[in-house]
Amino acid sequence: MQADASTLHAAVADDFAAVDRTILAQLESRVPLVQTIGQYIIQSGGKRLRPVLVLLAARALGYQGEKHVHLAALIEFMHTSTLLHDDVVDESSLRRGRSTANDTWGNAPSVLVGDFLYSRSFQMMVEVGSMDVMAILSAATCTIAEGEVLQLTNIGNADIDEAAYFETIHGKTAMLFEAAAHAGAILARETDDTVTPAQVSALQNYGRYLGLAFQLIDDLLDYQGDAETMGKNVGDDLAEGKPTLPLIRAMQVGSPAQASLVRGAIEKGGLEQLDEVLEVVRLTGGLDYTRSRAQEMADNALSELKALPESEFRDSLERIALLSVGRQA
Repeated sequence: MQADASTLHAAVADDFAAVDRTILAQLESRVPLVQTIGQYIIQSGGKRLRPVLVLLAARALGYQGEKHVHLAALIEFMHTSTLLHDDVVDESSLRRGRSTANDTWGNAPSVLVGDFLYSRSFQMMVEVGSMDVMAILSAATCTIAEGEVLQLTNIGNADIDEAAYFETIHGKTAMLFEAAAHAGAILARETDDTVTPAQVSALQNYGRYLGLAFQLIDDLLDYQGDAETMGKNVGDDLAEGKPTLPLIRAMQVGSPAQASLVRGAIEKGGLEQLDEVLEVVRLTGGLDYTRSRAQEMADNALSELKALPESEFRDSLERIALLSVGRQA
């Protein structure tokens, strides 16, 4: 099966169009700048994987209602708010090939509009009307915030190990993938008692593994891609002193001199030694190792889908898992 990005939304095309309409309607605010920044970041591209996961997870378990559209839209609001906040924290100037909101309007408006989107997402959660969904998403917001703080505290820390790295990326990235798939499955189970707890757990696990694979490839591409295809600046992670898996692996298996070079680059930050670090990461197999771990996570995600009945929705979830490790941007 080919992982073609153009087919990701096909199985839920009508639902996806409804999500877009809901997002635009929910962005309305009496404060013009809220709408301006919200629309700018929402419409700046991306595959909208997290809301698609909600739609596909619900439909894969036979959901026939309409609340999954509202749920998918609020998940996108949660994601967008984290992007606004992350770009301020990271002092980023480029995302998806466009200037970031903070680069265009400044840090304060970006943070405050991020707060608005988070708040609006919780209003929408109430409208969905499921205490189990609220429990999943409210817990997810705490885990995501902890993951971001954990990443921040590890800036410049060359002693972080692989286990700590995975804890960080689970919080900051995989948690929202997990919550999206889990919440969509819960909606289905609440309206159909033939949906089993094992199927709900399978979709939760699928989302977690998918999110881990997605972030692993993101961290790989920071040392392998280019700004034109990635829509962000190459070497951003190194410039910020983030100890991601390609660097962790290079320090683990490289020579003392190679490990010392990478360690120094993490602790210092900046791009003065980018070319040397890229060479060490390549020579030590850091890139290949990171890709192999991403493939492992994607394979785990695919395995979880065996618990679901065959359908076009399950097929789409499979394609997303394949795309997560095959993408170049």
